[in-house]
Amino acid sequence: MLAASYPFLDVLWTMIVFFAFIIWIWLLITIFSDIFRRHDIGGGAKALWIIFVIVLPFLGVLVYLISQHDSMNERNMAQMQQVKQQQDEYIKSVAATASPADQIAQAKQLLDSGAISQAEFDSLKAKALA
Repeated sequence: MLAASYPFLDVLWTMIVFFAFIIWIWLLITIFSDIFRRHDIGGGAKALWIIFVIVLPFLGVLVYLISQHDSMNERNMAQMQQVKQQQDEYIKSVAATASPADQIAQAKQLLDSGAISQAEFDSLKAKALA
């Protein structure tokens, strides 16, 4: 009885709307986080961007993505490089103070957590054993 009152195309349309809503929320979080981590604009400009995105959501998001896509990419790359540099410094500090067994155990933990790849683990293991 329920299936007859809610046809397949309605189910499909509901799923499309649901996934579009999820993507919209993801875009808003991405844009808000990018606005707040920017250092090249002041608080007033950040507030104006937030107000623009909240008052005119579709237009605000599209304008921000079109006008700031290059700088968003640069900020993401800089953040990834900073995280990678912090990981490298941590690995070097662990390597300098730990025994070879401890170094391999630390590298294995990093491998298991996904912070390093198998090739990086193998190179750390070779350095520890050398």
